[in-house]
Amino acid sequence: MENVRRVTPYTPGEQPKKPGVIKLNTNENPYPPSPGVEQVLCGMDVERLRLYPDPTASMLVKAIAEEKKLRPDQVFVGVGSDDVLAMCFLTFFNGSKPIFFPDITYSFYEVWAKMFGIPYETKALNENFDIVPEDYEPANGGVIIANPNAPTGVELPPRELEQIIKYNKDVVVIVDEAYVDFGATSALPMLNRHDNLIVVQSFSKSRSLAGMRIGYAMASDELIKCLNDVKYSFNSYTMDQTAILAGTVSMQDWRYFEETMERIRETRQRTQERLAELGFSFRDSKANFIFATHESCPAKELYEALKKRDIYVRYFDKPRIDNFIRITVGTDAEMEFLLTYLEEYLESREHAE
Repeated sequence: MENVRRVTPYTPGEQPKKPGVIKLNTNENPYPPSPGVEQVLCGMDVERLRLYPDPTASMLVKAIAEEKKLRPDQVFVGVGSDDVLAMCFLTFFNGSKPIFFPDITYSFYEVWAKMFGIPYETKALNENFDIVPEDYEPANGGVIIANPNAPTGVELPPRELEQIIKYNKDVVVIVDEAYVDFGATSALPMLNRHDNLIVVQSFSKSRSLAGMRIGYAMASDELIKCLNDVKYSFNSYTMDQTAILAGTVSMQDWRYFEETMERIRETRQRTQERLAELGFSFRDSKANFIFATHESCPAKELYEALKKRDIYVRYFDKPRIDNFIRITVGTDAEMEFLLTYLEEYLESREHAE
């Protein structure tokens, strides 16, 4: 039928159903959420579920605002950062000029641009997978940058990020910080200097709540009002009661959050050191994953060999990155299992040659 919208959808990482696999392909946190999450959900009055949730999610918005030292009218929440980002595309990218984003980045950006009919141009990362700020100088309809970038894990330094924001003071610049808590510097302090900036973060990775789907944007009260106006015109009740409760408790448990982040950063460092000894190359990651290529073994071969051993990593069959695998940082035990198998596989491959 000619009036049906047809798009090529985003392809998420595999979700294996069989037990006992080592799942290092979708950047989930290997540790449980804050203990308070279980307590509040177990003690929840389920009779309240017959009622609609608070459409403003005011409890969660207030908790985020307090933690980030913002006013509640500077915070917008949604069903995962994907929902928040899609609302941002729908709200702010409505001009005739193309929006800009890197050629290697979160592939949902291209999907949303096509689905909403937004013209776009991709800007090539350099040979080291760095964003080139000067590429974002020409006139455009808006900019979105993941920082640290995905799937590379490379951070754009704050000075260079602010350079891009200054170039584009007449359009909205979105900084997608899904992985910022694992070691990168947030753009949040720049909100005081730039009213065209939106910072988007997520509970899915660092706060171990991927199953709850909670994301949020932080910006000027004017931009947040625009987002809410679109949200309420689309679906007033985007956040369910359980997510609001879980998110609020998680945001308030700063000590557990910091302890978990430090465990992951330490495991990432040890894993990078071992991978380098095995002949892998990679940029220093500021995310909870490592984007690596091997000196002699093709990435697709490694991906398939690992999968046969029930170790799932992510492989992207795309130009420029088709010889890399992305490895989520799991527990110490999971990473040791991965590294031991990689060492055995690479040794057997070398002897076979």
